[in-house]
Amino acid sequence: MAFLSDTLSRVKPSPTVAVTQLAGELKAQGRDVIGLGAGEPDFDTPDNIKEAAIAAIHAGKTKYTAPDGIAELKQAICDKFRRENGLDYAPAQISVGTGGKQVLYNAFMATLNPGDEVVIPAPYWVSYPDMVKLGQGEPVIVEGQPELGYKITAAQLEAAITPKTKWFLFNSPSNPTGAGYTRDELKALTDVLVKHPHVWVMSDDMYEHLAYDGFEFCTPAQIEPALYDRTLTVNGVSKAYAMTGWRIGYAGGPVELISAMRKIQSQSTSNPCTVAQWAAVEALNGTQDFLAPRAEAFRRRRDLVVERLNAIEGITCPVPEGAFYVYPSIAGLIGKTSAAGTVIADDEAFATALLEETGVAVVFGAAFGLSPNFRVSYATSDEALTEACDRIARFCDGLS
Repeated sequence: MAFLSDTLSRVKPSPTVAVTQLAGELKAQGRDVIGLGAGEPDFDTPDNIKEAAIAAIHAGKTKYTAPDGIAELKQAICDKFRRENGLDYAPAQISVGTGGKQVLYNAFMATLNPGDEVVIPAPYWVSYPDMVKLGQGEPVIVEGQPELGYKITAAQLEAAITPKTKWFLFNSPSNPTGAGYTRDELKALTDVLVKHPHVWVMSDDMYEHLAYDGFEFCTPAQIEPALYDRTLTVNGVSKAYAMTGWRIGYAGGPVELISAMRKIQSQSTSNPCTVAQWAAVEALNGTQDFLAPRAEAFRRRRDLVVERLNAIEGITCPVPEGAFYVYPSIAGLIGKTSAAGTVIADDEAFATALLEETGVAVVFGAAFGLSPNFRVSYATSDEALTEACDRIARFCDGLS
């Protein structure tokens, strides 16, 4: 009898975590490494949020809470959904988890049966397909079109839906591309979903507040109220509030689904960190004045990186609407050989050679389900981005 679960053989370790760890190990060895693989802001958590956490500690708010969140945080989330998204949820419709990842995972664990299909646009966040597989489901990948900024069309979605489809997983602005769906583009997708009442919608809105150039964020249940009763609207405080390590994600959805997710969480992690929950209350209820200046800093960095990468022969980099990633194509570099003799057979070979020869850590496109590309996180300083782009340019100039 095998010791490890057969299910484990269906999944792989997170490539983004692996890149970040490798970059850290090389730095520890004394290598000059610029890490562009991390999916977190380089800004600090705002002081008012940190002070709220400290106050919670001093007030003795350090005990267990309800498995899926304190009442005060659930109410703050309800208020946020109503204020920013025009969505009305009651506290009983809210789930709070240990980061957005757990919320997604709980939903899959609570709903998927063997053979159930989940439609996932590619490029996708690396964890989506593996979470589906852990839940005994089957990912159905729909490739976004490069000429459309890696977004999928209504016709593609329609073609992917079968009687076995349980979920459509939507992410805008996207990790890894930064692509954001306009209202019209999203309405075209929701028009398809309305016609298929057996398909539920999971909307990962984690990058809602990181949008540029006047892009108007919207979420499926907001665009199409007919989908409200079969939509799980997922968000969190990690990206907008620079609280990645605090591990608070949340979702609003139908009571039956939220109750099922609570059951899963009560038998796994129980409640998210109590102190982090109180910090999240302040994040949602407190000042939002820092969001716009931080988004403007990210926009400036985006422009810097897009301009520099597009100046490199063989690289094509679309301009993303949001998040803090770009997803350039290296189709023009495949088949060439690096100065150190590495053949660029695919995007993984490119990323490996780039790290080994220049000390720039990026994530290869195959990890996100669409090649040949690589992902750059520009959530770091202008100086580091400029130096990284210089190194990438020298590396590509040295290809033959």
